[in-house]
Amino acid sequence: MARVSEVMWAPLNGPGLEHLRLAQRDDGAAVSGMVIALADNVPFRLRYTVFCDTGWRVLDVRLNVERQGAVGTTVLQSDGEGRWMTENGDPLHALDGCIDIDLSATPFTNTLPIRRLGLEPGESAEIDAVYFRLPAAAPQPMHQRYTCLELGPNGGRFLYESATYRAELPVDRDGLVLDYPASWRRVWP
Repeated sequence: MARVSEVMWAPLNGPGLEHLRLAQRDDGAAVSGMVIALADNVPFRLRYTVFCDTGWRVLDVRLNVERQGAVGTTVLQSDGEGRWMTENGDPLHALDGCIDIDLSATPFTNTLPIRRLGLEPGESAEIDAVYFRLPAAAPQPMHQRYTCLELGPNGGRFLYESATYRAELPVDRDGLVLDYPASWRRVWP
């Protein structure tokens, strides 16, 4: 039986909202999200699904972005070991070595490496993630670093670093971000 968590985030830099549903099952995690926000003062909608194995390795990503009447769909699949391919099975060698994904339009994707890495306080790990700067959906590799600052039964706090960006992320017991400095804040529950 699945343990289901639902949360909502609001962006801090303009109008918008995200609703996320995370179902943790015996065979892995199934995530679905809907984001309504602005990019360059133009509204867009993002619907996404992510499927992970029991080790929180991403196996399938589906993005549907609607902006100014145009709809774009991206589907990527992974073997969970860092090899990515299109929906048709064509390899995407530029993404080799990436285990996680990072969608710029949601704080959810920080949950993936936080859960997968299982870091203890004081431990750090460097990763490469498949990064999508949305609403455009062209994937590219991005180097990132996560450090566990504190951990308890109700959540913890992690330092996220990428290039020159740094943010301390408080998370709940599911590894879902509570507040993302200057970007998002949890509005429910």
